[in-house]
Amino acid sequence: MKAAIIYSSVTGNTSTLAEIICENMSKYTIETDLIPVDEFHPEQLHNYDIVTVGTYSWDNGELPLEMEEVFEAFEDEEVKHITTGIFGTGDSFYPYYCGAVDIFRDMLYVHTNLAVTLKVELTPQEEDLHRCKKFCDRLASEFAVVS
Repeated sequence: MKAAIIYSSVTGNTSTLAEIICENMSKYTIETDLIPVDEFHPEQLHNYDIVTVGTYSWDNGELPLEMEEVFEAFEDEEVKHITTGIFGTGDSFYPYYCGAVDIFRDMLYVHTNLAVTLKVELTPQEEDLHRCKKFCDRLASEFAVVS
């Protein structure tokens, strides 16, 4: 079993969350690649059983420009067999808290085996660590059900 975490981060909050999730995935003995969005290539999707996407939200809950290629890859490639998760960080001050997470969630639900979603307020805190573990639990168990 092989997993990828594809992420984008401006402030460092989403990259911190991606690292926490990657660390949790290793507890399941799932080989996990941590891929910054600028190192992602659409054909890579076929190398993985589980793919999680981490994004911040731009402006008023929009998808960041650099995440569009990832988004389109899921729409264009045959990926129904891939178990996915989406996570992100945001500020609830904005009307569309973690809006990019919701945009990805809706698309992944249609094109993949979406297992789980996680939103974290700004920088991950101690209380978010348990939520990250549950995120990974769900990914691993959903993959086991599908395989």
